[in-house]
Amino acid sequence: MAISKDKKQTLVADLTELLSSSKMTVFAKYQGLTVAELQELRRAARENGVKIKVVKNRLVRVAMGEIAVYKDTDTSNLTGQLLYAVSDNDEVMPAKVLHEFAKSHSALEISGAFNDTGANLSTDEVKALAQLPSKNELIAQVVAQLLSPVTDSISGLSGGLSGIVSGLEAHAA
Repeated sequence: MAISKDKKQTLVADLTELLSSSKMTVFAKYQGLTVAELQELRRAARENGVKIKVVKNRLVRVAMGEIAVYKDTDTSNLTGQLLYAVSDNDEVMPAKVLHEFAKSHSALEISGAFNDTGANLSTDEVKALAQLPSKNELIAQVVAQLLSPVTDSISGLSGGLSGIVSGLEAHAA
């Protein structure tokens, strides 16, 4: 069934708003996935703050043309049946969600991505991003590194104090 011109304009307006606020947009081929599997993917994405959109590539191109950052972005790789994973608060999460889902569903094939600067990322770059720890994990690692001298000093002092106390007890006895 054909989409009316008004509906297309509404879709393009929604896509323009979504893409302009997006930090990362990952696109993947989904041909061969069942409706139940797509619903499972949408559920996993929603839990991680990622939106999954299935729209015609031509409408995505039109929406990208309306955004200054994406005007010069090469869209020649937007071919076939694609779904778009978009996140407005985490650069890595769309890649992580699709990569994790693709591990158990071989029909999903990551094709590439666009970041918030309009750069076109290859499949290998998206998979490398998916391997990175999440933002919260990175923050925890930095905090642990900053606190390690303090915890080492405390453990050294507490070990030394208990040694002194046990030595005094042994001397007194």
